[in-house]
Amino acid sequence: MRNQRTIKNPVSVSGKGLHTGVASTVTFKPAPENTGYIFVRTDIENNPQIVADIEHVVDISRGTTIQQNGHKMHTVEHVLAALAGMGVNNAYIEVDNIEPPVCDGSAIEFVKAIKKAGIEEQNIPQPVLVIDKIIRLGDQDSESEIHILPAESFSITCMVDYKITDLGAQYSATYDLFEEFEEEYASARTFCFLSEVEHLKEAGLVKGGDVDNALVFIDKVINQKEIDRIKKLFTITQDVTLGDNGLLNNTELRFDNEAVRHKVLDLVGDLALLGIPIQGHVLAARSGHKHNVELVKKIKQEYDKKTIQNKFQKKPLDSKAFMDIKGIMNILPHRYPFLLIDRIVDFTPKKKVHSYKNVTMNEQFFQGHFPSDPVMPGVLIVEAMAQSACLLLLDSEEHSEDKLVFFTAIDKVRFRKPVVPGDQLHFKVELVKYRLRMSKIAGKAYVDGEMVCEAELMASVVDRDRE
Repeated sequence: MRNQRTIKNPVSVSGKGLHTGVASTVTFKPAPENTGYIFVRTDIENNPQIVADIEHVVDISRGTTIQQNGHKMHTVEHVLAALAGMGVNNAYIEVDNIEPPVCDGSAIEFVKAIKKAGIEEQNIPQPVLVIDKIIRLGDQDSESEIHILPAESFSITCMVDYKITDLGAQYSATYDLFEEFEEEYASARTFCFLSEVEHLKEAGLVKGGDVDNALVFIDKVINQKEIDRIKKLFTITQDVTLGDNGLLNNTELRFDNEAVRHKVLDLVGDLALLGIPIQGHVLAARSGHKHNVELVKKIKQEYDKKTIQNKFQKKPLDSKAFMDIKGIMNILPHRYPFLLIDRIVDFTPKKKVHSYKNVTMNEQFFQGHFPSDPVMPGVLIVEAMAQSACLLLLDSEEHSEDKLVFFTAIDKVRFRKPVVPGDQLHFKVELVKYRLRMSKIAGKAYVDGEMVCEAELMASVVDRDRE
């Protein structure tokens, strides 16, 4: 573990945006510990900020776009790759337009700027997310796969396989990314295929694209008339030729496998949206921004789950359960006889929770509720379901110890089978809609795999009265 690091002095890079074509200047500035990466739109009144994290990703059309409070920043992956690849953890990234400059299609100009500005070590350690289990992601339609495995350090193995002779199958593997990034990956340029160019332009993308900021691989036979049409489409004044090396204008490659190295660069930038460095080995085959972002989301779910477990589950668990009764009591304010959840077995933050309630003859309500033929009151089954929902809602709050959950409505309740002593209730609860003032939860209860109750719940999180 090392301490966090930031930019020592402000430094700027200017150019035009790849997809929007706007002229822009990006300025890297120092930031305090635990800031992370924050984009600042200096072209808008009050300089609104956009935190570079996975929660703010809104578009992955040939690049990664983030948005916060209605303000966007397009194509952030190269800027983030430069910062993460150089080991900078905290930075303000001021941009005077909607997209950072593309420069030559790589991250090398940003890396040079960061080196010129200097990197300063800060005073607190930088946490690292240690991957302790395999996380898999696959897409059958594109035959893409991206996994992350436990490892002793952060490394990436990447493969692409394109059906054109001059590109074909390419492979790259890192062993110490922070040592290799500047020399081996930062200068790898973005690329596309000639057959895609017009489609991308018609889709409103690559408005700033030209033969100087992207590798264009020739994957179809064209004539001079089509070349002239492409020049006009992109307002290119210089000559455009079909290269002998399979690239438009015979552009010289910086690496024999430059395409796959750029895939690694993009992956480094997208992984930076996690907000914490990773200790793990990423295996990627035919992946793109869509798959990178989905992987980051899955990693974040596991990270958030572990953070919540560590916060509330003070004593290590002997079983594979997510949380035992002691951990539950650290979240819920309920106590006997109204604490109706015994164990949490699965938990996905802000999405779902699976919990258990063991129903025994010692329950106090059996003394008066059909004592000669005991049946658990239906309202208490719904209450237990609601307490499971509380776990999801309170997890969504920053200071959960100062909050309470009040249920405002119960709808579509169905009781399908009596619950009796000796049964084990299994609750499956999902957060359908989350808002601070009103959230919607769908819950189902099972015994031995058979549904015994279902309901929709509406709830609101309120401040706890401490007086």
